[in-house]
Amino acid sequence: MEMNFYKYQGTGNDFVMIDNRDGLFRADEPRVAALCARRTGIGADGLILLQEHTLLDFSMRYFNADGRESTMCGNGGRCAIAFAHALGLCGTQTRFMAVDGEHTGEIREGKILLKMNDVSSITPAGKGFFLDTGSPHYVEFRNEVEQMDVYAKGKEIRYSDLFRPEGTNVNFVQVIDTGTLFNRTYERGVEDETLSCGTGSIAAALTHAHTRQNVSSPVTILTRGGRLKVFFEKGKEKLYEKIYLEGPAECVFRGTITLP
Repeated sequence: MEMNFYKYQGTGNDFVMIDNRDGLFRADEPRVAALCARRTGIGADGLILLQEHTLLDFSMRYFNADGRESTMCGNGGRCAIAFAHALGLCGTQTRFMAVDGEHTGEIREGKILLKMNDVSSITPAGKGFFLDTGSPHYVEFRNEVEQMDVYAKGKEIRYSDLFRPEGTNVNFVQVIDTGTLFNRTYERGVEDETLSCGTGSIAAALTHAHTRQNVSSPVTILTRGGRLKVFFEKGKEKLYEKIYLEGPAECVFRGTITLP
């Protein structure tokens, strides 16, 4: 069977995108992992299926590069909005369903603004902090993050007893100034450092605001793949609410592949 696919990237976080409104693509673990393999497949940090939804513009299913369906992906969500817009499923504003519930998004001056769910808690964990921004994240503030061996240290924390059995994504964050952070992320499911992580950038920004005084929204997040902005408000019922992730998302190529 021949299948059309698209490749999107958001600040270096790249995804195989499939229009699965006809429901013909079978998303089993070996098939997804094979498509995401960088040397023998298309190559990506993950795979996203756009599917029909009865009430909203579309639904999004996200799979990590290991083939397993996963939690919410911030950069993937922005790429899904750009893909849906290119397919004519939405205008410059959209509502869609993801694994963690309904999201809204907006295309604004060439960037994608994605609304994320509220965050209810940020708790101390080891040398850092733990929170859930749609996906679980550990955040540790460090100096000289550029020189770190993020793969080795991130893997160690991801598989540590502290986060068993599911594990966690791991972020090493350097404070550039009050409104700017540099973040590097080891992503579970990819099992490597990615050039950028949307939910990790949100985790870094909110932990920064939570642990330091005089931090206001938005916070700029510098990643190895580009620049993101995180907007937020201190919540009344939840710790943080009205959380938005802003950044670019673009189609880099499209093609067809033969599936067994």
